[in-house]
Amino acid sequence: MKEYILNLEKEFSLIENGFKEEEKRALSDYQSNDIAYIKELAFLAFKSNVYQVRMYSVFLFGYLSEQDDILAFMRDKVSKDDNWRVQEVLAKAFDEFCKKIGYEKALPVIDEWLKNTNPNTRRAVTEGLRIWTSRPYFKDNPDEAIKRIATLKEDSSEYVRKSVGNALRDISKKFPELIKEELDGWDINSKEIQKVYKLVSKFIK
Repeated sequence: MKEYILNLEKEFSLIENGFKEEEKRALSDYQSNDIAYIKELAFLAFKSNVYQVRMYSVFLFGYLSEQDDILAFMRDKVSKDDNWRVQEVLAKAFDEFCKKIGYEKALPVIDEWLKNTNPNTRRAVTEGLRIWTSRPYFKDNPDEAIKRIATLKEDSSEYVRKSVGNALRDISKKFPELIKEELDGWDINSKEIQKVYKLVSKFIK
């Protein structure tokens, strides 16, 4: 297994942009091995100094995420990785979890992650589920998506607020009236909210 990780490090360190190769390999490995092996491989790969290999491991965590210990590891440990690309994959892995168990069933976990003290964990949700209203459950209940994302409009992290603005702006293309209704209740005297408001209202007439 260690040799396999070394080979991944050589191969993936040549990839500077994107995540498709890491995702493709992770899915292929996940589909062709048993869960115990993949779990061990994912944890070992996450220890790599090569961020591309950690990205690969986080894709594996997404496929394994129905297991509570994996989901907790994603929330508490992966969210502390200092590479922004790994955080992008965490968002994808969180969406994979929601897809696996069903978005409605995932609501308690979505809500828990949105309240987490780590901005990377909060953003994994706002960013991972984009476009929210293209996802099952939220497609039929856009107001449920809007109210959840909007709770972070004054988040302490600009990184999260930007994701919030973009996510709500996505929804405004299909549901302008609902977004307008949400925005009408915002206090735009707050500098933080003002910036998010600007992002969200781009397509609102």
